[in-house]
Amino acid sequence: MTDDRASEISGVGSDSPGSADSRDSVFASLHIPNYRLFFAGMTVSMTGSWMQATAQAWLVLTLSGSASILGLIVALQALPVLLIGPYAGVIADRVDRRRLLTILQAMMGLLAAVLAALTLAGVVAVWHVAVLAVLLGLGHAFEQPARQAFIHQIVGKSLIRNAVTLNSVMVNAARAVGPAVAGVILTLVGAGWCFAINAVSFVAVVASLIALDSTKITQETPVPRAKGQLREGIRYVRGVPSLWIPLATMALVGTLAYNFPVTLTAAADFVFDGGPQALGFMTSAMGVGAVVGGLVVAARGTIGLRPLTLAAFGFGVTIAAAALAPNLVTAICALFLVGWLSVTFMSTGNATLQLNAEPQMRGRVMALWSVAFMGSTPIGGPLIGAVIEATNPRVGLGVGAAACLAAAVLAFVAAKRLRPAS
Repeated sequence: MTDDRASEISGVGSDSPGSADSRDSVFASLHIPNYRLFFAGMTVSMTGSWMQATAQAWLVLTLSGSASILGLIVALQALPVLLIGPYAGVIADRVDRRRLLTILQAMMGLLAAVLAALTLAGVVAVWHVAVLAVLLGLGHAFEQPARQAFIHQIVGKSLIRNAVTLNSVMVNAARAVGPAVAGVILTLVGAGWCFAINAVSFVAVVASLIALDSTKITQETPVPRAKGQLREGIRYVRGVPSLWIPLATMALVGTLAYNFPVTLTAAADFVFDGGPQALGFMTSAMGVGAVVGGLVVAARGTIGLRPLTLAAFGFGVTIAAAALAPNLVTAICALFLVGWLSVTFMSTGNATLQLNAEPQMRGRVMALWSVAFMGSTPIGGPLIGAVIEATNPRVGLGVGAAACLAAAVLAFVAAKRLRPAS
């Protein structure tokens, strides 16, 4: 997509801190020193977080032997996003986002250290994991909208699509490395060391936030505290089809498709009988696919409702292929494509929102995105876990595939009907 098209969609001109001649590069936003530093810190931290997610899922399944309980734990971690996510977006619009992120990242590192200590001491129980999952979810509820909006302050409008896509590439590269490493560590020394490594990894992102050059960050005046700001944000979104359609699409997909900690963990154990190493390979395959797909999107990707609809359709088809895979090798190949279409779908929706949201509303808009993506898990996690308990993991994946295809149809119909008004 050209820069002119990005400006047309957003309704505003460029305010990028980056150089204009670098904007067509796959790694354009990394030319900005502040984003490069922030990106590096987040890469280390995200790798540790994926190690913890993999180890935590395996620990819960080992302690409980139940996919339903695993789904419940995943849901509990996302519950704060559902309950307070929109209000967290109000906070992200009111405060210094850099300072808020520093505090939250330090807090989440401490929670990982507590889980590591309990596990290494051999006293960890499912309820410990549940409580810490809720607290970690509380941190994510405030961190997600603040981080998304802060990226815009670092790179500006002309590079936001590239930065958002590279951020997704980074997350999924971490998804490729973290679970694979976690699978080895789980086999050799157990889950506790995965949690300990994650706790240390938060040092990197905290250090990067402290080291950023303040003079190179676009300053946005915090929104003054006032009554009704949450309702104001929701009314604003409802009036802009290019905002509410991506949010509605993600809500459906997030509820029923983005439950991979449940579906893949259960499939690795109950379908392919492969243990933690199989889970690591399956999750890593998604990550590698997302990295490859993300690099393609970063160089050539477009934003808007039509690309979002196509990405949702492709996402559903690839999940269906994974659900029907006859063996582990075929499943790994299918999951590579799942990762590719997953990052395409997420990046397209995220960038579409960022470029269409007014600066004073960006925190609240991105909070609703977090609610649609992560906050839907308290509904979908237990539901998919129960489906797996009653049937098998293939059916759980099939439900996710159907949700993506339904979301594509709904987005297409809504965009077609509302096009004259938008």
